[in-house]
Amino acid sequence: MNIYVGNISYETTEQDIEETFAEFGAATEARVIRYADSGRSKGFAFVTMEDDDEAKAAIEALNEKEVQGRNIRVNEARPREERPSRD
Repeated sequence: MNIYVGNISYETTEQDIEETFAEFGAATEARVIRYADSGRSKGFAFVTMEDDDEAKAAIEALNEKEVQGRNIRVNEARPREERPSRD
């Protein structure tokens, strides 16, 4: 299951995300989304967990929980929407 993690601290790393989710099961991938030009965090991340039950438990427990001074938002990620070309 792909999980959206929003409102994270700009200093949060992939390792921080993995450690936060480790209590509920193994995260196969944790990716903080960054601006291409500066490398600065956009304030959200995605986590992939193979076990849906563990993922749902993580979502339930972590949504609105304070992590690094911010109340994070955690829910199942929606599929990426198609965007019009910028030509």
